[in-house]
Amino acid sequence: MEVECIPFKKTGYFSNLICDYLDAKESLSPFYERPPQIDQFAEQIRAKQNFPSSHREVLFSVLKNQYREIDISEDTKVNISLLREVSTYTVVTGHQLNLFTGPLYFLYKIISTINLTKELKLANPENNFVPIYWMATEDHDFDEINYFNFRGKKLQWNKNASGAVGPLATDGLESILEAFSNEMGNSINASKLKEWFRKAYLEHDNLTDAARFLANELFGEHGLVILDGNDAALKRLMVPFVKRDLLENASYNKVSETIEQLQLLPENYGIQVNPREINYFYLLDGVRERIVGQDGRFYVNDTKIEFSQEEILKELENYPERFSPNVITRPLYQEVILPNLCYIGGGGELAYWLQLKAMFMEMKVPFPILLLRNSALVITGKQMEKLKRMNISLADIFLNQSSFINKKIREISNIDIDFTPQKKYLQEHFKKLYGLAAQTDASFVGAVKAQEVKQLKGLDNLQGRLLKAQKRKLQDHVVRMTEIQNQLFPNKSLQERNLNFSELYLEYGERLIPHLMKALRPLSGEFSIVKMD
Repeated sequence: MEVECIPFKKTGYFSNLICDYLDAKESLSPFYERPPQIDQFAEQIRAKQNFPSSHREVLFSVLKNQYREIDISEDTKVNISLLREVSTYTVVTGHQLNLFTGPLYFLYKIISTINLTKELKLANPENNFVPIYWMATEDHDFDEINYFNFRGKKLQWNKNASGAVGPLATDGLESILEAFSNEMGNSINASKLKEWFRKAYLEHDNLTDAARFLANELFGEHGLVILDGNDAALKRLMVPFVKRDLLENASYNKVSETIEQLQLLPENYGIQVNPREINYFYLLDGVRERIVGQDGRFYVNDTKIEFSQEEILKELENYPERFSPNVITRPLYQEVILPNLCYIGGGGELAYWLQLKAMFMEMKVPFPILLLRNSALVITGKQMEKLKRMNISLADIFLNQSSFINKKIREISNIDIDFTPQKKYLQEHFKKLYGLAAQTDASFVGAVKAQEVKQLKGLDNLQGRLLKAQKRKLQDHVVRMTEIQNQLFPNKSLQERNLNFSELYLEYGERLIPHLMKALRPLSGEFSIVKMD
Protein backbone atom coordinates (compact mmCIF):
# COMPACT_ATOMS: atom_id res chain seq x y z
CA MET A 1 0.00 0.00 0.00
CA GLU A 2 1.22 3.48 -0.91
CA VAL A 3 -0.32 6.84 -0.06
CA GLU A 4 0.08 10.19 -1.80
CA CYS A 5 -1.72 13.36 -0.77
CA ILE A 6 -2.82 16.57 -2.42
CA PRO A 7 -4.40 19.64 -0.75
CA PHE A 8 -8.20 19.64 -0.71
CA LYS A 9 -8.15 22.97 -2.56
CA LYS A 10 -6.32 21.47 -5.53
CA THR A 11 -8.92 18.74 -6.09
CA GLY A 12 -11.57 21.22 -7.24
CA TYR A 13 -14.23 19.24 -5.35
CA PHE A 14 -14.48 21.30 -2.15
CA SER A 15 -16.24 24.62 -1.61
CA ASN A 16 -14.45 27.91 -1.06
CA LEU A 17 -15.89 27.99 2.47
CA ILE A 18 -14.30 24.66 3.41
CA CYS A 19 -10.98 25.49 1.74
CA ASP A 20 -10.87 28.83 3.56
CA TYR A 21 -11.73 27.11 6.85
CA LEU A 22 -8.86 24.66 6.35
CA ASP A 23 -6.56 27.60 5.58
CA ALA A 24 -7.73 29.31 8.81
CA LYS A 25 -8.84 32.39 6.90
CA GLU A 26 -9.19 35.28 9.36
CA SER A 27 -12.71 36.28 8.25
CA LEU A 28 -14.06 32.89 9.37
CA SER A 29 -12.51 32.92 12.84
CA PRO A 30 -15.64 34.36 14.56
CA PHE A 31 -17.63 31.31 13.49
CA TYR A 32 -15.71 28.62 15.37
CA GLU A 33 -13.93 28.34 18.69
CA ARG A 34 -10.73 26.42 17.96
CA PRO A 35 -9.08 25.15 14.76
CA PRO A 36 -8.67 21.39 14.19
CA GLN A 37 -5.05 21.10 15.34
CA ILE A 38 -3.69 18.60 17.84
CA ASP A 39 -2.38 21.29 20.20
CA GLN A 40 -5.87 22.83 20.47
CA PHE A 41 -7.45 19.80 22.08
CA ALA A 42 -5.98 20.37 25.55
CA GLU A 43 -7.89 23.65 25.72
CA GLN A 44 -11.02 21.96 24.35
CA ILE A 45 -10.75 19.37 27.15
CA ARG A 46 -10.66 22.18 29.70
CA ALA A 47 -13.74 23.74 28.10
CA LYS A 48 -15.62 20.46 28.44
CA GLN A 49 -14.29 19.33 31.82
CA ASN A 50 -17.44 20.38 33.68
CA PHE A 51 -19.63 18.00 31.68
CA PRO A 52 -22.18 16.72 34.24
CA SER A 53 -21.52 13.30 35.79
CA SER A 54 -25.28 12.74 35.81
CA HIS A 55 -25.30 12.99 32.01
CA ARG A 56 -22.51 10.40 31.87
CA GLU A 57 -24.58 7.99 33.94
CA VAL A 58 -27.60 8.43 31.69
CA LEU A 59 -25.43 7.91 28.61
CA PHE A 60 -23.85 4.77 30.07
CA SER A 61 -27.24 3.31 30.99
CA VAL A 62 -28.73 4.05 27.55
CA LEU A 63 -25.77 2.51 25.71
CA LYS A 64 -25.88 -0.63 27.85
CA ASN A 65 -29.52 -1.02 26.91
CA GLN A 66 -28.95 -0.31 23.20
CA TYR A 67 -26.17 -2.93 23.09
CA ARG A 68 -28.04 -5.59 25.01
CA GLU A 69 -28.60 -7.81 21.97
CA ILE A 70 -25.34 -7.03 20.14
CA ASP A 71 -22.25 -9.23 20.07
CA ILE A 72 -20.10 -6.51 21.58
CA SER A 73 -16.31 -6.45 21.26
CA GLU A 74 -14.14 -6.10 24.34
CA ASP A 75 -12.80 -2.74 23.13
CA THR A 76 -16.30 -1.33 22.67
CA LYS A 77 -17.38 -2.70 26.05
CA VAL A 78 -14.41 -0.98 27.70
CA ASN A 79 -15.14 2.28 25.89
CA ILE A 80 -18.77 2.30 27.03
CA SER A 81 -17.62 1.82 30.63
CA LEU A 82 -15.00 4.55 30.27
CA LEU A 83 -17.72 7.07 29.42
CA ARG A 84 -18.62 7.13 33.12
CA GLU A 85 -15.16 8.48 33.96
CA VAL A 86 -14.61 12.25 34.21
CA SER A 87 -11.34 11.91 32.27
CA THR A 88 -13.07 10.41 29.21
CA TYR A 89 -14.12 12.43 26.18
CA THR A 90 -15.63 11.59 22.83
CA VAL A 91 -15.05 12.29 19.16
CA VAL A 92 -18.24 12.07 17.10
CA THR A 93 -19.28 11.55 13.52
CA GLY A 94 -22.84 11.16 12.29
CA HIS A 95 -24.41 9.55 9.28
CA GLN A 96 -27.77 8.61 7.85
CA LEU A 97 -28.95 4.99 7.93
CA ASN A 98 -28.14 4.45 4.25
CA LEU A 99 -28.87 1.00 2.91
CA PHE A 100 -25.73 -1.14 3.33
CA THR A 101 -23.88 2.03 4.52
CA GLY A 102 -24.52 3.95 1.27
CA PRO A 103 -21.56 5.84 -0.26
CA LEU A 104 -17.98 4.82 0.49
CA TYR A 105 -17.30 7.92 2.59
CA PHE A 106 -19.29 6.31 5.43
CA LEU A 107 -16.10 4.32 6.07
CA TYR A 108 -13.92 7.42 5.89
CA LYS A 109 -16.04 9.26 8.46
CA ILE A 110 -15.72 6.48 11.00
CA ILE A 111 -12.05 5.79 10.27
CA SER A 112 -11.31 9.50 10.77
CA THR A 113 -13.10 9.35 14.11
CA ILE A 114 -11.33 6.22 15.36
CA ASN A 115 -7.92 7.44 14.21
CA LEU A 116 -8.36 10.83 15.86
CA THR A 117 -9.09 9.20 19.23
CA LYS A 118 -5.79 7.32 18.88
CA GLU A 119 -3.88 10.51 18.12
CA LEU A 120 -5.51 12.28 21.04
CA LYS A 121 -4.56 9.47 23.41
CA LEU A 122 -0.91 9.75 22.36
CA ALA A 123 -0.96 13.51 22.90
CA ASN A 124 -3.01 13.39 26.13
CA PRO A 125 -2.23 10.05 27.84
CA GLU A 126 -3.93 11.08 31.08
CA ASN A 127 -7.32 11.09 29.30
CA ASN A 128 -9.37 8.54 27.40
CA PHE A 129 -11.07 9.16 24.07
CA VAL A 130 -14.02 7.22 22.68
CA PRO A 131 -15.09 7.20 18.99
CA ILE A 132 -18.86 7.65 18.57
CA TYR A 133 -20.98 6.99 15.50
CA TRP A 134 -24.25 8.89 15.87
CA MET A 135 -26.97 7.13 13.87
CA ALA A 136 -29.43 9.53 12.26
CA THR A 137 -32.41 7.38 13.22
CA GLU A 138 -34.81 10.33 13.39
CA ASP A 139 -34.13 11.50 9.86
CA HIS A 140 -37.18 11.18 7.61
CA ASP A 141 -35.61 11.51 4.15
CA PHE A 142 -36.19 7.91 3.10
CA ASP A 143 -35.46 8.61 -0.57
CA GLU A 144 -31.92 9.66 0.37
CA ILE A 145 -31.11 6.38 2.09
CA ASN A 146 -33.09 3.63 0.34
CA TYR A 147 -30.40 2.56 -2.14
CA PHE A 148 -26.73 1.93 -2.76
CA ASN A 149 -24.70 1.74 -5.96
CA PHE A 150 -22.92 -1.41 -7.03
CA ARG A 151 -20.99 -1.75 -10.29
CA GLY A 152 -22.86 1.10 -11.89
CA LYS A 153 -26.30 -0.17 -10.86
CA LYS A 154 -28.63 1.38 -8.30
CA LEU A 155 -29.95 -1.26 -5.90
CA GLN A 156 -33.05 0.42 -4.49
CA TRP A 157 -35.45 -0.55 -1.71
CA ASN A 158 -38.95 0.38 -2.87
CA LYS A 159 -41.18 0.92 0.12
CA ASN A 160 -43.85 3.35 1.26
CA ALA A 161 -42.32 5.12 4.22
CA SER A 162 -43.14 8.06 6.46
CA GLY A 163 -41.80 9.47 9.68
CA ALA A 164 -38.40 8.68 11.17
CA VAL A 165 -36.44 6.04 9.26
CA GLY A 166 -35.00 4.25 12.31
CA PRO A 167 -38.18 2.34 13.26
CA LEU A 168 -38.92 1.31 9.65
CA ALA A 169 -39.50 -2.42 9.27
CA THR A 170 -36.90 -4.14 7.11
CA ASP A 171 -39.40 -6.16 5.08
CA GLY A 172 -38.95 -6.25 1.32
CA LEU A 173 -35.15 -6.41 1.32
CA GLU A 174 -34.92 -10.03 0.22
CA SER A 175 -35.12 -8.93 -3.41
CA ILE A 176 -32.22 -6.50 -2.91
CA LEU A 177 -30.11 -9.29 -1.44
CA GLU A 178 -30.95 -11.53 -4.40
CA ALA A 179 -30.00 -8.84 -6.96
CA PHE A 180 -26.84 -8.02 -4.98
CA SER A 181 -25.86 -11.69 -4.80
CA ASN A 182 -26.36 -12.20 -8.52
CA GLU A 183 -24.02 -9.30 -9.28
CA MET A 184 -21.25 -10.44 -6.94
CA GLY A 185 -20.64 -14.08 -7.75
CA ASN A 186 -19.47 -16.64 -5.20
CA SER A 187 -16.00 -15.65 -4.00
CA ILE A 188 -15.07 -15.76 -0.31
CA ASN A 189 -15.37 -11.99 -0.07
CA ALA A 190 -18.73 -12.06 -1.84
CA SER A 191 -19.97 -14.64 0.65
CA LYS A 192 -19.00 -12.37 3.54
CA LEU A 193 -20.83 -9.41 2.03
CA LYS A 194 -23.95 -11.54 1.49
CA GLU A 195 -23.77 -12.74 5.08
CA TRP A 196 -23.50 -9.19 6.42
CA PHE A 197 -26.44 -8.02 4.33
CA ARG A 198 -28.58 -11.03 5.27
CA LYS A 199 -27.87 -10.78 8.99
CA ALA A 200 -28.29 -7.00 9.07
CA TYR A 201 -31.52 -6.66 7.13
CA LEU A 202 -33.22 -10.06 7.19
CA GLU A 203 -32.49 -10.92 10.82
CA HIS A 204 -33.28 -7.50 12.33
CA ASP A 205 -36.76 -6.04 12.47
CA ASN A 206 -36.00 -2.36 11.90
CA LEU A 207 -33.49 -0.12 10.19
CA THR A 208 -31.92 1.11 13.44
CA ASP A 209 -31.00 -2.39 14.58
CA ALA A 210 -29.83 -3.36 11.10
CA ALA A 211 -27.55 -0.31 10.78
CA ARG A 212 -26.15 -0.82 14.28
CA PHE A 213 -25.35 -4.47 13.54
CA LEU A 214 -23.56 -3.61 10.30
CA ALA A 215 -21.49 -0.75 11.74
CA ASN A 216 -20.55 -2.97 14.69
CA GLU A 217 -19.46 -5.78 12.36
CA LEU A 218 -17.25 -3.38 10.41
CA PHE A 219 -15.76 -1.39 13.30
CA GLY A 220 -16.63 -3.00 16.62
CA GLU A 221 -13.15 -4.48 17.02
CA HIS A 222 -11.76 -0.93 16.86
CA GLY A 223 -13.82 0.16 19.86
CA LEU A 224 -16.46 2.15 17.96
CA VAL A 225 -19.49 3.04 20.10
CA ILE A 226 -22.74 3.38 18.14
CA LEU A 227 -25.39 5.68 19.58
CA ASP A 228 -29.07 6.11 18.78
CA GLY A 229 -30.13 9.53 20.07
CA ASN A 230 -33.82 8.67 19.74
CA ASP A 231 -34.16 7.76 23.40
CA ALA A 232 -36.45 9.14 26.11
CA ALA A 233 -33.76 9.22 28.81
CA LEU A 234 -31.32 11.12 26.60
CA LYS A 235 -33.97 13.52 25.36
CA ARG A 236 -34.97 14.35 28.91
CA LEU A 237 -31.58 16.04 29.21
CA MET A 238 -32.64 18.37 26.37
CA VAL A 239 -35.91 19.54 27.94
CA PRO A 240 -34.59 22.96 29.12
CA PHE A 241 -33.21 23.70 25.65
CA VAL A 242 -36.39 22.63 23.86
CA LYS A 243 -38.37 24.93 26.16
CA ARG A 244 -36.22 27.89 25.12
CA ASP A 245 -36.84 27.05 21.48
CA LEU A 246 -40.58 26.78 21.97
CA LEU A 247 -41.00 29.89 24.12
CA GLU A 248 -38.18 32.21 23.07
CA ASN A 249 -37.18 31.04 19.57
CA ALA A 250 -33.64 31.14 20.98
CA SER A 251 -32.00 29.04 18.26
CA TYR A 252 -33.73 30.95 15.48
CA ASN A 253 -32.62 34.32 16.83
CA LYS A 254 -28.96 33.42 17.27
CA VAL A 255 -28.54 31.48 14.03
CA SER A 256 -30.28 34.27 12.11
CA GLU A 257 -27.78 36.76 13.56
CA THR A 258 -24.92 34.53 12.43
CA ILE A 259 -26.35 34.25 8.93
CA GLU A 260 -26.46 38.05 8.70
CA GLN A 261 -22.79 38.20 9.71
CA LEU A 262 -21.84 35.54 7.14
CA GLN A 263 -23.69 37.40 4.40
CA LEU A 264 -21.66 40.53 5.13
CA LEU A 265 -18.43 38.73 4.26
CA PRO A 266 -17.02 39.65 0.84
CA GLU A 267 -16.43 35.98 -0.02
CA ASN A 268 -20.18 35.40 -0.57
CA TYR A 269 -20.09 31.85 0.80
CA GLY A 270 -23.82 31.24 0.70
CA ILE A 271 -25.98 29.78 3.48
CA GLN A 272 -26.19 26.04 4.07
CA VAL A 273 -29.39 25.88 6.16
CA ASN A 274 -31.93 28.39 7.42
CA PRO A 275 -33.37 28.14 10.94
CA ARG A 276 -37.05 28.03 11.74
CA GLU A 277 -38.69 29.82 14.63
CA ILE A 278 -39.08 26.40 16.27
CA ASN A 279 -36.39 23.89 15.35
CA TYR A 280 -38.02 20.68 16.51
CA PHE A 281 -40.30 18.09 14.96
CA TYR A 282 -43.08 16.20 16.68
CA LEU A 283 -42.35 12.48 16.47
CA LEU A 284 -45.08 9.88 17.02
CA ASP A 285 -46.44 6.76 15.30
CA GLY A 286 -44.87 7.20 11.87
CA VAL A 287 -45.22 10.99 11.95
CA ARG A 288 -42.29 13.42 12.06
CA GLU A 289 -43.62 16.88 11.30
CA ARG A 290 -42.54 20.41 12.18
CA ILE A 291 -43.88 22.15 15.27
CA VAL A 292 -45.21 25.59 14.34
CA GLY A 293 -46.13 28.33 16.79
CA GLN A 294 -48.95 30.75 16.03
CA ASP A 295 -50.94 33.12 18.26
CA GLY A 296 -49.86 31.41 21.45
CA ARG A 297 -50.70 27.90 20.23
CA PHE A 298 -48.53 25.15 18.80
CA TYR A 299 -49.44 23.09 15.77
CA VAL A 300 -47.93 19.95 14.29
CA ASN A 301 -47.63 20.68 10.57
CA ASP A 302 -49.91 18.70 8.20
CA THR A 303 -51.74 17.03 11.12
CA LYS A 304 -54.67 17.90 13.38
CA ILE A 305 -52.46 17.85 16.47
CA GLU A 306 -52.28 21.13 18.38
CA PHE A 307 -51.37 22.33 21.87
CA SER A 308 -51.74 25.34 24.10
CA GLN A 309 -48.52 26.57 25.68
CA GLU A 310 -49.34 24.78 28.91
CA GLU A 311 -50.19 21.58 27.05
CA ILE A 312 -47.03 21.47 24.96
CA LEU A 313 -44.82 22.06 28.00
CA LYS A 314 -46.63 19.24 29.78
CA GLU A 315 -46.17 17.04 26.69
CA LEU A 316 -42.46 17.85 26.67
CA GLU A 317 -42.12 16.99 30.34
CA ASN A 318 -44.03 13.72 30.07
CA TYR A 319 -42.86 12.57 26.62
CA PRO A 320 -39.52 14.19 25.71
CA GLU A 321 -38.93 11.42 23.16
CA ARG A 322 -41.68 12.96 21.01
CA PHE A 323 -39.58 16.07 20.37
CA SER A 324 -37.10 15.51 17.56
CA PRO A 325 -34.34 18.06 16.81
CA ASN A 326 -33.87 19.32 13.26
CA VAL A 327 -30.59 20.05 11.48
CA ILE A 328 -30.07 23.21 13.57
CA THR A 329 -30.65 21.71 17.02
CA ARG A 330 -29.35 18.16 16.53
CA PRO A 331 -25.74 19.38 16.99
CA LEU A 332 -26.78 21.04 20.26
CA TYR A 333 -28.46 17.82 21.41
CA GLN A 334 -25.28 15.89 20.64
CA GLU A 335 -23.12 18.23 22.70
CA VAL A 336 -25.55 18.24 25.63
CA ILE A 337 -25.58 14.47 26.03
CA LEU A 338 -21.94 13.68 25.13
CA PRO A 339 -18.63 14.76 26.70
CA ASN A 340 -17.58 15.65 23.19
CA LEU A 341 -14.50 17.47 21.90
CA CYS A 342 -14.78 17.25 18.13
CA TYR A 343 -17.32 16.68 15.39
CA ILE A 344 -16.07 15.09 12.17
CA GLY A 345 -18.17 15.64 9.07
CA GLY A 346 -18.23 16.35 5.38
CA GLY A 347 -18.02 19.78 3.79
CA GLY A 348 -21.77 20.36 3.79
CA GLU A 349 -22.05 19.41 7.46
CA LEU A 350 -19.22 21.70 8.53
CA ALA A 351 -20.81 24.52 6.54
CA TYR A 352 -23.95 24.45 8.67
CA TRP A 353 -22.02 23.86 11.91
CA LEU A 354 -20.23 27.16 11.20
CA GLN A 355 -23.62 28.87 11.52
CA LEU A 356 -24.19 27.57 15.07
CA LYS A 357 -21.52 28.96 17.40
CA ALA A 358 -23.60 31.90 18.64
CA MET A 359 -26.48 29.54 19.44
CA PHE A 360 -24.14 27.36 21.52
CA MET A 361 -22.88 30.42 23.39
CA GLU A 362 -26.44 31.50 24.11
CA MET A 363 -27.22 28.03 25.49
CA LYS A 364 -23.94 27.97 27.48
CA VAL A 365 -22.83 24.72 25.84
CA PRO A 366 -19.16 24.45 24.69
CA PHE A 367 -18.79 24.51 20.90
CA PRO A 368 -16.77 21.54 19.59
CA ILE A 369 -13.77 21.56 17.30
CA LEU A 370 -14.90 20.93 13.71
CA LEU A 371 -12.84 18.60 11.54
CA LEU A 372 -13.32 17.79 7.86
CA ARG A 373 -13.44 14.02 7.48
CA ASN A 374 -10.79 12.20 5.50
CA SER A 375 -11.39 11.88 1.78
CA ALA A 376 -9.67 9.31 -0.38
CA LEU A 377 -9.35 7.87 -3.84
CA VAL A 378 -8.54 4.17 -3.83
CA ILE A 379 -6.53 3.19 -6.88
CA THR A 380 -5.17 -0.19 -7.95
CA GLY A 381 -1.58 -0.91 -8.86
CA LYS A 382 -2.64 -1.54 -12.48
CA GLN A 383 -4.42 1.81 -12.67
CA MET A 384 -1.38 3.57 -11.24
CA GLU A 385 0.85 1.92 -13.86
CA LYS A 386 -1.49 3.09 -16.64
CA LEU A 387 -1.31 6.64 -15.36
CA LYS A 388 2.48 6.51 -15.30
CA ARG A 389 2.68 5.10 -18.84
CA MET A 390 0.50 7.95 -20.12
CA ASN A 391 2.47 10.48 -18.04
CA ILE A 392 -0.68 11.52 -16.14
CA SER A 393 -0.07 13.00 -12.70
CA LEU A 394 -2.40 12.46 -9.75
CA ALA A 395 -3.25 16.16 -9.83
CA ASP A 396 -4.23 15.84 -13.52
CA ILE A 397 -6.94 13.25 -12.91
CA PHE A 398 -8.85 15.64 -10.63
CA LEU A 399 -9.35 18.12 -13.49
CA ASN A 400 -12.77 18.23 -15.12
CA GLN A 401 -12.68 16.03 -18.18
CA SER A 402 -12.56 18.78 -20.79
CA SER A 403 -9.64 20.53 -19.07
CA PHE A 404 -7.97 17.16 -18.49
CA ILE A 405 -8.10 16.24 -22.18
CA ASN A 406 -7.02 19.67 -23.40
CA LYS A 407 -4.08 19.80 -21.00
CA LYS A 408 -2.79 16.37 -21.98
CA ILE A 409 -3.34 16.94 -25.71
CA ARG A 410 -1.21 20.07 -25.51
CA GLU A 411 1.51 18.15 -23.66
CA ILE A 412 1.71 15.24 -26.10
CA SER A 413 1.00 17.13 -29.30
CA ASN A 414 3.90 17.67 -31.72
CA ILE A 415 2.66 21.21 -32.30
CA ASP A 416 2.12 23.96 -29.75
CA ILE A 417 -1.58 24.71 -29.49
CA ASP A 418 -1.30 27.45 -26.92
CA PHE A 419 -1.85 30.82 -28.55
CA THR A 420 -1.11 32.85 -25.42
CA PRO A 421 2.12 34.32 -26.91
CA GLN A 422 0.31 35.26 -30.10
CA LYS A 423 -2.46 36.94 -28.10
CA LYS A 424 0.08 38.96 -26.12
CA TYR A 425 1.85 39.95 -29.35
CA LEU A 426 -1.46 41.06 -30.88
CA GLN A 427 -2.43 43.03 -27.78
CA GLU A 428 0.93 44.87 -27.81
CA HIS A 429 0.34 45.95 -31.41
CA PHE A 430 -3.15 47.16 -30.60
CA LYS A 431 -1.76 49.28 -27.77
CA LYS A 432 0.18 51.22 -30.43
CA LEU A 433 -2.95 51.50 -32.58
CA TYR A 434 -4.88 52.94 -29.61
CA GLY A 435 -2.19 55.58 -29.21
CA LEU A 436 -2.25 56.40 -32.92
CA ALA A 437 -6.06 56.68 -32.95
CA ALA A 438 -6.05 58.97 -29.92
CA GLN A 439 -3.51 61.27 -31.56
CA THR A 440 -5.34 61.49 -34.89
CA ASP A 441 -9.07 61.02 -34.32
CA ALA A 442 -10.39 59.82 -30.92
CA SER A 443 -13.59 58.55 -32.55
CA PHE A 444 -11.52 55.71 -34.05
CA VAL A 445 -10.68 54.24 -30.60
CA GLY A 446 -13.95 52.27 -30.62
CA ALA A 447 -13.22 50.87 -34.06
CA VAL A 448 -9.74 49.78 -32.93
CA LYS A 449 -11.25 48.08 -29.87
CA ALA A 450 -13.78 46.21 -32.02
CA GLN A 451 -11.02 45.01 -34.32
CA GLU A 452 -8.94 43.82 -31.35
CA VAL A 453 -11.86 41.83 -29.93
CA LYS A 454 -12.56 40.33 -33.34
CA GLN A 455 -8.97 39.22 -33.91
CA LEU A 456 -8.55 37.80 -30.39
CA LYS A 457 -11.78 35.88 -30.86
CA GLY A 458 -10.48 34.62 -34.18
CA LEU A 459 -7.35 33.30 -32.46
CA ASP A 460 -9.53 31.54 -29.84
CA ASN A 461 -11.59 29.91 -32.58
CA LEU A 462 -8.46 28.82 -34.46
CA GLN A 463 -6.95 27.39 -31.28
CA GLY A 464 -10.16 25.45 -30.61
CA ARG A 465 -10.24 24.04 -34.14
CA LEU A 466 -6.60 22.96 -33.94
CA LEU A 467 -7.25 21.28 -30.59
CA LYS A 468 -10.18 19.37 -32.08
CA ALA A 469 -8.01 18.30 -34.99
CA GLN A 470 -5.31 17.07 -32.59
CA LYS A 471 -7.93 15.21 -30.53
CA ARG A 472 -9.06 13.37 -33.64
CA LYS A 473 -5.46 12.61 -34.51
CA LEU A 474 -4.78 11.38 -30.96
CA GLN A 475 -8.18 9.74 -30.47
CA ASP A 476 -6.79 6.49 -29.14
CA HIS A 477 -4.83 8.28 -26.44
CA VAL A 478 -7.87 10.38 -25.52
CA VAL A 479 -10.02 7.25 -25.20
CA ARG A 480 -7.53 5.59 -22.85
CA MET A 481 -7.17 8.74 -20.76
CA THR A 482 -10.90 9.28 -20.33
CA GLU A 483 -11.48 5.58 -19.69
CA ILE A 484 -9.24 5.54 -16.63
CA GLN A 485 -10.55 8.88 -15.37
CA ASN A 486 -14.11 7.56 -15.65
CA GLN A 487 -13.10 4.47 -13.69
CA LEU A 488 -11.66 6.59 -10.88
CA PHE A 489 -14.37 9.27 -10.98
CA PRO A 490 -17.67 7.47 -11.69
CA ASN A 491 -20.36 9.82 -13.00
CA LYS A 492 -17.62 12.49 -13.10
CA SER A 493 -17.71 12.77 -9.33
CA LEU A 494 -15.54 11.62 -6.44
CA GLN A 495 -15.30 7.86 -6.07
CA GLU A 496 -16.27 8.10 -2.39
CA ARG A 497 -19.60 9.71 -3.25
CA ASN A 498 -20.64 6.97 -5.68
CA LEU A 499 -19.15 3.61 -4.79
CA ASN A 500 -20.39 1.44 -1.96
CA PHE A 501 -17.72 -0.14 0.22
CA SER A 502 -18.75 -3.57 -1.06
CA GLU A 503 -17.01 -3.00 -4.42
CA LEU A 504 -13.69 -2.51 -2.66
CA TYR A 505 -14.34 -5.25 -0.12
CA LEU A 506 -15.01 -7.67 -2.96
CA GLU A 507 -11.49 -6.95 -4.21
CA TYR A 508 -9.54 -6.57 -0.96
CA GLY A 509 -11.60 -8.39 1.67
CA GLU A 510 -10.44 -8.20 5.27
CA ARG A 511 -7.44 -6.05 4.28
CA LEU A 512 -9.64 -3.13 3.25
CA ILE A 513 -10.42 -1.43 6.56
CA PRO A 514 -6.99 -2.01 8.20
CA HIS A 515 -5.30 -0.61 5.08
CA LEU A 516 -7.53 2.46 5.06
CA MET A 517 -6.96 3.00 8.78
CA LYS A 518 -3.21 3.02 8.18
CA ALA A 519 -3.53 5.31 5.16
CA LEU A 520 -5.81 8.03 6.51
CA ARG A 521 -4.63 10.73 8.91
CA PRO A 522 -7.50 12.84 10.23
CA LEU A 523 -5.49 16.01 10.94
CA SER A 524 -3.48 15.95 7.71
CA GLY A 525 -5.73 18.48 5.95
CA GLU A 526 -5.15 16.71 2.63
CA PHE A 527 -6.94 14.42 0.21
CA SER A 528 -5.43 10.92 0.13
CA ILE A 529 -4.76 8.78 -2.94
CA VAL A 530 -4.38 5.23 -1.67
CA LYS A 531 -2.75 2.67 -3.95
CA MET A 532 -3.94 -0.79 -2.90
CA ASP A 533 -2.00 -3.87 -3.98
